[in-house]
Amino acid sequence: MTAFHIVIPARYASSRFPGKPLVEINGKTMLEHVYQVAKKSSASSIVIATDDKRILDVAETFCDEVLMTSSLHQSGTDRLAEVCQLKQWGADEIVVNLQGDEPLTPVELLHQVAENLHNHSHASISTLSTSITNVVDVNDPNIVKVVSDINGYALYFSRATIPFQRDSSDIDISNNYQRHLGMYAYRVRFLNAYSKMPQCELETVEKLEQLRAMYHGHKIHIQQAVKLPGPGIDTPDDLQKIHTLLAP
Repeated sequence: MTAFHIVIPARYASSRFPGKPLVEINGKTMLEHVYQVAKKSSASSIVIATDDKRILDVAETFCDEVLMTSSLHQSGTDRLAEVCQLKQWGADEIVVNLQGDEPLTPVELLHQVAENLHNHSHASISTLSTSITNVVDVNDPNIVKVVSDINGYALYFSRATIPFQRDSSDIDISNNYQRHLGMYAYRVRFLNAYSKMPQCELETVEKLEQLRAMYHGHKIHIQQAVKLPGPGIDTPDDLQKIHTLLAP
């Protein structure tokens, strides 16, 4: 089985939901629920990385490795890069980014994304996708779409409808539109380089940090997820369904 680390980035500041990692769900903070998902995996280590002492103090009650990182990072990937430097992990080691607001992530996906990167030596990053099954989601800019080449390497990620059907105003859902799932595995060598890469216009316009990697020539390999993740938490309104799904 492929060896990998898990890093859980957790920020307090959020325009839509401040303090989200510390919200209580059925007696535990959301962050602890996410940590419990990571604990079910075969990860060599699990690190929570934050920029806020409130999160640090809570996380240290259930996690052995909690790191305070810079509040100036532009993205979660930049925060992972700092963790790699602090931990002095080797260049060929694999790091899986488990988002701190995804308490319903199937543990199978953690193993899948790490194994996928291990099996594709030309890739700096691996990630997952799933088929889009309705027209509304194809047109939704909040749902990121991805197109890949014949070998499964990403050609582009976009909030726009890709591929675009030039000769028809009606979207044919059978064209296998792919929704990107925001789970990544990285090689430490790439993360060390990423923190020094300037942002590109594509990343700034689309608000998709993976485009920075592609712009600078790095390959991203994609697989169909073996299991669908549960819903994430973006706003306080999302909490009720999560309470139900995580009920003991």
